[in-house]
Amino acid sequence: MLQGATAPSSTEASAPVSAIVLAAGEGTRMRSATPKVLHPIAGRSLVEHAVRAVAGVDPEDLVVVVGHGRDAVTDHLSAVAKDLDRKVRTVVQEQQNGTGHAVACGSSELSHAGRGTVLVSYGDVPLLDADTFRALLAEHHDSGNAVTVLSAVVDDPTGYGRLERDDSGTVLGIVEQKDATPEQATITEINSGVYAFDAAVLENALSRLSTDNAQGELYLTDVLSIARADDRRVGALVCADTWLVEGVNDRVQLARLGAEMNRRLLLTHMRAGVTFVDPASVWLDCDVELARDVVVEPGVQLRAGTTVGEGAVVGPDSTLTACRVGTGASVVRSHADSAVIGENASVGPFAYLRPNTRLAGEAKVGTFVETKSADIGTGTKVPHLTYVGDATIGEHSNIGASSVFVNYDGVAKHHTVIGSHSRTGADNMFVAPVEVGDGAYTAAGSVIVEDVPPGAMAVARGRQRTIEGWVAKRRAGTAADQAAQRALGEDKNSNDTRDDR
Repeated sequence: MLQGATAPSSTEASAPVSAIVLAAGEGTRMRSATPKVLHPIAGRSLVEHAVRAVAGVDPEDLVVVVGHGRDAVTDHLSAVAKDLDRKVRTVVQEQQNGTGHAVACGSSELSHAGRGTVLVSYGDVPLLDADTFRALLAEHHDSGNAVTVLSAVVDDPTGYGRLERDDSGTVLGIVEQKDATPEQATITEINSGVYAFDAAVLENALSRLSTDNAQGELYLTDVLSIARADDRRVGALVCADTWLVEGVNDRVQLARLGAEMNRRLLLTHMRAGVTFVDPASVWLDCDVELARDVVVEPGVQLRAGTTVGEGAVVGPDSTLTACRVGTGASVVRSHADSAVIGENASVGPFAYLRPNTRLAGEAKVGTFVETKSADIGTGTKVPHLTYVGDATIGEHSNIGASSVFVNYDGVAKHHTVIGSHSRTGADNMFVAPVEVGDGAYTAAGSVIVEDVPPGAMAVARGRQRTIEGWVAKRRAGTAADQAAQRALGEDKNSNDTRDDR
């Protein structure tokens, strides 16, 4: 411990914790019209990952410093705050004048000025988690530090500030790469940019920062040397998992960290009893919930808000977004968005379930079927080549192939009701609004424009006319005519033979 430094009292350790997340940068290397911190990984933006991580230690104040794309970022953070059920403040850094200036902007919004501990993090470090923040706070308090930096030892420190220590291991300070000497540039312990500060020390040091450096900016890292000059203890917590402190600066890093996060999500689910037949081909979002004994086949994407019940099978080649899949259900080579698939229900292959589709238990939506705003009852089957939109179908009914629920008149959508235990023929058109009663039948090729009573048979098609000899008259000499003549000749010869008997 440095001379004059003292261990924290229990009061200090229980003092308020505040958090500042720096998310003002433009991210020019992303080459994007979208602010860097709004780019997604595993179903959440970079800045949402950062906010959720630090929110895990329940800071009394959580402030995000915004700048580039401030309106879009602020709107997004409002939605994140609502989802977390906590307040997330934003403050604008009008001019990007360095990390020290950004933290000073964030400090202006803290309600506990000069008291407790201030955590500082970045909006582009998506794998950093709440457990690491808890460990950083514990190290900060237990060691009696005025400043504790989260560091990591990496093979290639290019681009990072270097953590300088003396021969005894005491942290001396941080030197940015552009200001580093050749000897300092060889240091492999890097600054992650994540800190725990004594609030009073931080407030005092921010007022003393200088732009006398290679970039002409206010460096937050200079707070460490100022604290040491004031005889305050500076320490570091080495993060053994270097992935947790890796940031995103371009699309390459975005993809790299996205793949690593996906790998970790897959491992977590596999250890909880989920089977991934080919993990390398499956992509998950963070909040996907998978029960034990779920089987996920190759080529599957499970997006935000999706839950899959015990023993269900998804895939191969399926994408589910915000769907609820029941116990024992099966989804094969299909796409679904905001749909509910009941227990032991079956979907696909090649089905498209659009929002507000609800399949009850043991229902079936089969090959080349599209549904939207449809309630399909227990045991009901829509096997193939059908569109069901704005409809309610009862229990244990069967919808014939190539049927269309005609729900749109060019101005408004209308509803169709098919009862329970009904059987509708192939190639039917149900022109809404229309209702087919329980136990009713409709004939193949019918256009149903009027209600069908329970137990009735509806036939809505013209009578067949057969005009013999039409091809010979109208298509003489064609291949069709020749085939017909051969067939007619064969029929005649066959009749002659029978007559001879």
